Amino acid sequence: MTTMTDSSVREFKMPDVGEGLTEAEILKWYVQPGDTVTDGQVVCEVETAKAAVELPIPYDGVVRELHFPEGTTVDVGTSIIAVAVGDGAAAAEEPVQEAVAEEPKPEGRQPVLVGYGVATSSTKRRPRKGAQAPAAAQTPSAAIQAELNGHGPAAPAAPAAPAAPAAPVTGDRPLAKPPVRKLAKDLGVDLATVVPSGPDGIITREDVHAAVTAPEPAQTAAPRSEPAAPAPSPSAPTSYDTTRETRIPVKGVRKATAAAMVGSAFTAPHVTEFVTVDVTRTMKLVEELKQDKEYTGLRVNPLLLIAKALLVAIKRNPDINASWDEAAQEIVVKHYVNLGIAAATPRGLIVPNIKDAHAQTLPQLAGSLGELVSTAREGKTSPAAMQGGTVTITNVGVFGVDTGTPILNPGESAILAVGAIKLQPWVHKGKVKPRQVTTLALSFDHRLVDGELGSKVLADVAAVLEQPKRLISWA
Repeated sequence: MTTMTDSSVREFKMPDVGEGLTEAEILKWYVQPGDTVTDGQVVCEVETAKAAVELPIPYDGVVRELHFPEGTTVDVGTSIIAVAVGDGAAAAEEPVQEAVAEEPKPEGRQPVLVGYGVATSSTKRRPRKGAQAPAAAQTPSAAIQAELNGHGPAAPAAPAAPAAPAAPVTGDRPLAKPPVRKLAKDLGVDLATVVPSGPDGIITREDVHAAVTAPEPAQTAAPRSEPAAPAPSPSAPTSYDTTRETRIPVKGVRKATAAAMVGSAFTAPHVTEFVTVDVTRTMKLVEELKQDKEYTGLRVNPLLLIAKALLVAIKRNPDINASWDEAAQEIVVKHYVNLGIAAATPRGLIVPNIKDAHAQTLPQLAGSLGELVSTAREGKTSPAAMQGGTVTITNVGVFGVDTGTPILNPGESAILAVGAIKLQPWVHKGKVKPRQVTTLALSFDHRLVDGELGSKVLADVAAVLEQPKRLISWA
């Protein structure tokens, strides 16, 4: 039986709770230092670029330290909480950082959530010189952990050390994430001269900002005072009248939505077509279904039949259910429909999708829609529920809007906007009568959907809503 000493302190890292996410904001801590935790217990809630997610701890123990306060945005793979496990849970007097310094590196993936989390980096880098040299008793991993614990990226040592020797990776490309590279480019910082303080020698945002301010106190040389000119820009936003303006940080779902919409609008050539349709028979069918015992307890509304109408139209025109693969220069036709439903939540717009919606009966689809909406309203939509969508519906009619020109969800080729259903004068059987009317708008990617295909899909949706019996004849 192995006795656990310093290595009994485990570091729980921020996992990648959604495909491709790089950071998450800590919304709330459910534990404090000294609390006992058990395997699977939720310790905090974080907001990613896609949703709010609760994180369970994957082992038993006692909380030693919370490395970041609530409201902090943390990179994926960064340790956020230290937990003493086994015999180490009783040894509260042992420093956490020393335990982390001697903890053996696990191979492969580390179990940080349910299943596997962030893979251990296999990148090998030479030990850094200069700034780390005075701290002879402190190992590199302890120095890194000191930064993760919120003590800063070795600020006193980095400016004092020569800038050039601090980047000994000659010929190698400095390790940094795309947002950090963009920040360095905007500030005019050469990443090769930056001292990395992140895990495995990754350059962080703080390192770039430190590189901007470091030359000023380190040397009195005049040429280096000029690059410091951009420094006042970060403080510029503070000089405004708070009684007349409010500045809201762009982060989380809003940040992801903005990036996705800009990317979609300037990548896929959008075309939007419109049709106004009499949906009186559809509205009557909705009322009849509400009285049907088979739909007891289910959410029955016009959106249910609109979703079914779109699924029928896709079945008749399968090429609309596709995506554009730029890298492979291929059109990928999907033989399944993951139907996305745009939902407005307190955290912003999200688009969860119903997996394999094409294979569901009308009652099953009603159940899936009800679950999707209630989960979104509670803010409990998982990242997995928002991945893999193939086509989307956005119901702007709930806001009293007639229609719109919706922007495609990235990776999809079509999105249907549904306007408000209103009682309007309509020519029916040769006479002007009041009828329930709505306007539909279909936006599609013109790279893979031509006007004929897009028009057929929109016309089929309208035809089904005008004559719901086509749900049977066209199914």
